[in-house]
Amino acid sequence: MSRKTRTIRQKVIINATPEEVYDALMDPKKHAAFTGDEASGSSEVGGEFIAWGGYITAKNIELERGKKIVQEWSTSEWPEGYPPSRLEIGLKANPEGTELVMMHSQVPEEQADDYDQGWHEHYWNRLNRYFGSEKRKSRRKRV
Repeated sequence: MSRKTRTIRQKVIINATPEEVYDALMDPKKHAAFTGDEASGSSEVGGEFIAWGGYITAKNIELERGKKIVQEWSTSEWPEGYPPSRLEIGLKANPEGTELVMMHSQVPEEQADDYDQGWHEHYWNRLNRYFGSEKRKSRRKRV
């Protein structure tokens, strides 16, 4: 069996601070709030993080709040015989919010196109909607 893999690289701007983006990705309650599905687990190095009601399982390898997330990552649909992929997310302040650079390597080739689209659809777009509505609520409260 051939174990061909691909690397997905994406760069997006999220309309929030690097710390807010990091917390939304790593805090199970905030993760569930922006995705609309269950999340649980640890935001500590060595801990396990589970998202989308158990669809995604990740092991935290390296974490630096507001700057970096590195995880071993797989899904419940992961092909048999493939090791977990490696997810690396870098966060950097940008005049428009946060520049998020993601490299998702060792993704099974037959699933890479779906995950490439899924990151935008299920994460980056939802994060921007989540922070857009959160910031609107904050402005309303200040008025």
